[in-house]
Amino acid sequence: MDKNRLDGLLALKLVAEKRNFTAAASELDVSPSAISQMIRQLETRLGVTLLTRTTRATSLTEAGQRFLSEAGPALDQILNAMDSVGTLGTKPSGLLRLNMPRSLYHSFMEPIVSSFIKKYPEVTVELYLEDYASDIFESGFDAGVRLSDILAKDVIATKLYGPVRFVVAGSPKYFDRHGRPKKPRDLLSHNCILIRLGGGLYDRWEFQERGKDFQVHVKGNLIFSDSNLMLDAATAGHGLVYAAEENIKEKVKSGKLEIALASYAAESEGFYLYYPSRSQILPKLRAFIDHVKAYIKK
Repeated sequence: MDKNRLDGLLALKLVAEKRNFTAAASELDVSPSAISQMIRQLETRLGVTLLTRTTRATSLTEAGQRFLSEAGPALDQILNAMDSVGTLGTKPSGLLRLNMPRSLYHSFMEPIVSSFIKKYPEVTVELYLEDYASDIFESGFDAGVRLSDILAKDVIATKLYGPVRFVVAGSPKYFDRHGRPKKPRDLLSHNCILIRLGGGLYDRWEFQERGKDFQVHVKGNLIFSDSNLMLDAATAGHGLVYAAEENIKEKVKSGKLEIALASYAAESEGFYLYYPSRSQILPKLRAFIDHVKAYIKK
């Protein structure tokens, strides 16, 4: 679309409101002759006269009045939208969409988000909690939290904490009934509670021994898509789970869960807040990044 079409419409609207070319020109920071030329070009394209010009006054013709009555509201919407969006680039405001694992919000991120919205009341935080790694930027999120192992190479990442150990855990009642596995391969004879991440079933639990990584393909009769419900099922004695040690520390401390195979625990570098590798980050996201960094340093 020719930019001059919008310029001409804006010029016409200002002249009609102020009834004066000089005042309209001052508003747009251009010369009166430039305003006149914009309107003439618009009249030429439409094939009608929009303004009646005399030495004493300037007024809209019938065509000009009809044109502004129909096009004016749309122009006002455009100008209001430009003003509204413009504020997003000057101060922390608007909608901040974050994507993170369910368990991590409860175990780590909740106080960070809570203190952030108190500090920046003009920012609305939308939290989408999921346990699998989707393309969050394609889905319109501003930032996400994930383990270092699954981060894309073209993102900027700020470490939250780590390293993170992944352990097998079960309830005391489960171990009393079924015994405690002594080696990872013993899991083949245990009921393992599984989780479905996205479209895939996470049934290959990872372990380390003498610096080498290996997996055990486990099975079980319970599958969840929610990590919190999975832990509840383990607490109830329905089977064993594989989870980040940090996420079950309260249940372990209270005696609801016990860790097994601790000497074989696999380790990840840690959890990271990540966001696009862009030269311009909106103030709302910059404020959140700085807030997270300040919180971690406490």
